[in-house]
Amino acid sequence: MNPHVRSHLRRLGDGSSKNIILTEPFEYIPFVKLMSESYLILTDSGGIQEEAPILGVPVLVLRSCTERVEAIEAGAAKITGADSELIISEVSKLMDDKEYYSMMSKRRDIYGDGKAADRIIEALKSAEIYQREDRTEKLEEVPI
Repeated sequence: MNPHVRSHLRRLGDGSSKNIILTEPFEYIPFVKLMSESYLILTDSGGIQEEAPILGVPVLVLRSCTERVEAIEAGAAKITGADSELIISEVSKLMDDKEYYSMMSKRRDIYGDGKAADRIIEALKSAEIYQREDRTEKLEEVPI
């Protein structure tokens, strides 16, 4: 965690709030599991903006803009920036309005169907450069 952010968050994680738990960074697989079990996510991370829509978890983007516009356009994420009133309003709406939450929490494959590796391997196998026996065998051994 960024040291500057950590110093501000320590005030929240001093034990006085039952709803805030500060942790060290997670490894990837446990973090994906945690995201999948979340009701909603507030983040400034571009990677999380990509992954949460696939998991069906609404995302509030704590930045003034994003390069992950697909999630915004699909309705899976909303930019709030650092505007505390807007953040509170959006969190409240997601907590109280079941229809609004349902709209944002639909699982979306907006960044592809997950089959790119299979298509790449098939394209390589059929390409003339990989038609030689020694290279084709090596491609067959690639774990997917």
